[in-house]
Amino acid sequence: MTAFKDLTLRRTVPVAVAAASALALTAPHEAAAVEAAGSYARPITAPYHVTARYGVPGEWAAGHHPGVDFAVPTGTRVRSVGSGTVVLARRSGDYGKAVTVRMRDGHYVVYGHLSRIAVRKGRHVGPGTRLGSSGSTGRSSGPHLHFEVRDGRGYGNDVNPLRYLSRHGVHMGKRG
Repeated sequence: MTAFKDLTLRRTVPVAVAAASALALTAPHEAAAVEAAGSYARPITAPYHVTARYGVPGEWAAGHHPGVDFAVPTGTRVRSVGSGTVVLARRSGDYGKAVTVRMRDGHYVVYGHLSRIAVRKGRHVGPGTRLGSSGSTGRSSGPHLHFEVRDGRGYGNDVNPLRYLSRHGVHMGKRG
């Protein structure tokens, strides 16, 4: 049976129990944020439009858009897609207010342009944990969530974020 370390209780519990716990701690209207398996979730559950796809050539330092932009109203809840540790929770250049989570699989997930940050560096998060609220801080042309996945911490190590989610059973599609 697969198990993980529950840092709150300081003991090992089965994944199924952890998934049930995550759902129990989530408000009923937010339960859809956590996937059935309890291991990965959508970063947003509100309706959205994709306004910038991954890899589109442009004026970004990487030469292409390193993430995907989900247009949502300012204040939309932004959630961790999986288990990991917050390694950044502050203003971060063009990303504005941002949160970066180092996932258990070693990837880094960046959530940018937030209006509000709800976590601190060092916090352990699970799938569906609220990280903050969407916004338009930093280099942004309107309210959205910039969602980026990297296979290393530094800029330029990006991977296709929708493929990353898809490999973990989460499908975003083009609209919410």
